Amino acid sequence: MRAPDLKFNWLAKPPAYAVAALLALALSGCSNPLKWFEKAKDPPLEGDRISILLHQRTLSPDPKLANVQILLPAPAPNDDWPQSGGFANHAMHHMQAPDVINEAWSVNAGAGSNGEQRLVSSPVVGNGRIYVIDSASVVSAYGIKDGKRLWKTNLTPNEEDEGHIPGGIAYDGGRIYVSTGFAQVIALNAANGAEIWRQRVSSPAHSAPTVRGGRVFVITVDNKLFAMNADNGEGLWTHTGISESASLLGGASPAVDNGVVVVPYSSGELVALRAENGRLLWQESLSSIKRTDVVSNLAHIRGRPVIDRGRVIAISHAGIMGAFDLRNGRRLWQKEIGGSQSPWVAGDYIFVITNDAEIAAVSRNTGGIHWVRALPRYEDPKNQEKTIIWTGPILVSDRLIAAGSHGKALAISPYTGRILGSVKLPSGISIPPIVAGNTVYFLADDADLVAFR
Repeated sequence: MRAPDLKFNWLAKPPAYAVAALLALALSGCSNPLKWFEKAKDPPLEGDRISILLHQRTLSPDPKLANVQILLPAPAPNDDWPQSGGFANHAMHHMQAPDVINEAWSVNAGAGSNGEQRLVSSPVVGNGRIYVIDSASVVSAYGIKDGKRLWKTNLTPNEEDEGHIPGGIAYDGGRIYVSTGFAQVIALNAANGAEIWRQRVSSPAHSAPTVRGGRVFVITVDNKLFAMNADNGEGLWTHTGISESASLLGGASPAVDNGVVVVPYSSGELVALRAENGRLLWQESLSSIKRTDVVSNLAHIRGRPVIDRGRVIAISHAGIMGAFDLRNGRRLWQKEIGGSQSPWVAGDYIFVITNDAEIAAVSRNTGGIHWVRALPRYEDPKNQEKTIIWTGPILVSDRLIAAGSHGKALAISPYTGRILGSVKLPSGISIPPIVAGNTVYFLADDADLVAFR
């Protein structure tokens, strides 16, 4: 059943800066914002004004769904978050955390983002520890109870220069699997960080590996998928996608479930392969034919695809979001929604952040939009300066959590899109938060790892 909004006291009441955001939210719910302004006869409200031109490309709720009550599955506890996106299929649904949580501990996890190096990979949690790869390719392990560092391992080869982009990490079976910007895939002992095996691939990897069924799947920047034996790193098979001369920073990990690996390439290709042998099952393109500028010309599927109950949910930066049958690739629905963040599936709904700084609730069955809300787009809305880049969302105990490059996280109602509260973080956030053991973890751009419970 729908939870009452009064329940949401997890994050603090929005501070005064949120007045401008609330104005933007009001505009997003108005079918004709110009007419709405014409009717406004009262004195103007205090606070900054945001031009309606900022939202001239907003999505609109489906009239048939706008008043339909959203029903979500009950929150469920999860002890671990072993891979990028949670599990290998990236379908975490509705996770559990207490109604009221506070900062439990904070620790610096190494080198953060700067002009030459960027954090691009989420932490992972397994067997009572949280693991982080920093922007200098140093992997560290911390105790989840107090954040005490247990070990660290520098994976940078001696012959390599600085200034690379790291890949990512995954936990499985007592091992940490690492894809690196040095065109290497490495397995570490999760207990002490000791190297178990190291294997070269064709080019750097800018996304985390996915591990399932004794196989490690890694995508490289030249759009090749490598399947390796998780025990010894032996190459099993490869698949090559269409090459792409330009792409967004970072990338998406493949999704694996029911013996199928779904590969998101920077070319906009979505390819389904047999996990055991790499045999092609189907492929689709999420590249839009309505590209109008250099940025929108990037078809990159940067958000992780989700395999959920026989369906694949995926979104591209170029402006296509769709649902596909896992068995044969049949396109069940398609919408002109662009985004670089991973969609979040829970029950019969998909929650997604778009390229236009909007968060929307989308029907998993039809692609229709239940609600859409604008998020703050600028740190300085008056002068439209310092664009805010949003990451997420994740769904935790009846709250959608979205974090921004301005160093704040918002709690948003999954039922209405209403902003419920906010919290300030050490610095900007470029990586979605994760949840494990009733704890929400944020990895900030300065590499501060913060635990809330």
